[in-house]
Amino acid sequence: MRDLPDLAPLIDHALLDPHQGSEAVLRCCDEARHFGFAGVCLASRWLPLARERLGSGGSSRSGSGQPTRLISVVGFPFGAIPAEIKRAEAEWAAAAGADELDVVPDFGALADGDASRFCADLAPIVELGLPVKVILEVGRLTPAALELAVAAAIDVGVAFLKTGSGFGPAVTVAQVTELRQLARGRAAVKASGGIASLEQALELVEAGASRLGTSRGVALIRAGKTFGQRAPSAPRSGHDDQDRDRDRDSEGDRQRNREQEQDRGRKMDNDGEQDRDR
Repeated sequence: MRDLPDLAPLIDHALLDPHQGSEAVLRCCDEARHFGFAGVCLASRWLPLARERLGSGGSSRSGSGQPTRLISVVGFPFGAIPAEIKRAEAEWAAAAGADELDVVPDFGALADGDASRFCADLAPIVELGLPVKVILEVGRLTPAALELAVAAAIDVGVAFLKTGSGFGPAVTVAQVTELRQLARGRAAVKASGGIASLEQALELVEAGASRLGTSRGVALIRAGKTFGQRAPSAPRSGHDDQDRDRDRDSEGDRQRNREQEQDRGRKMDNDGEQDRDR
């Protein structure tokens, strides 16, 4: 049987649905602390509320001793804003208490093959000193564009390569493997988007993901707790043996009745043939 890794410290508990309000944000923070998740990933608009809920240290209640990081997305979800505005959002997020930044880069620069402009968009944010994860829509990039994005992002000092925003196709093992190969140990990999089952999460970790971005973290942990368990059999009692004896007796009675019916039927058939002969 497969050994389960401790998934909780790998999960960035995400709440990025724009139609959710403060109650959902607070619940997300409480769940992350309770289960010992790596962090809570939110839109920058919710950072003050979340920072207050998590506390200044973001301490975890799970007993792991690991602080719950407050993660802000920047330029989310498309990254198609001026670099100055993106930098301003990142600065505001840092001032509001963010511990990490998940940044959507300038995909237009990638489409133009302009590595310099791509770097100019990211570098000022990395310079703020917080760990930065660059959000790469791996499923939509050409191999050449992906290779350019990874090389440029690593050059400016990002800490993680993130597979996607979660608003596109689900992450695949192949994407994680590809990012890991391109990174060559110079940046970690965060798998994100459509992680719906424990089996999928385990495969992504085995492929090399050291973070999992998902809104289903609680379900994954609960699935892990029941992994490999079988439903217990009902306890047997003396009544069970008596019931089975009665069932066997009843089946024997039914068999004898069927044989008697068949004998009567054969006798009636014989009588009828004798009458016809007479």
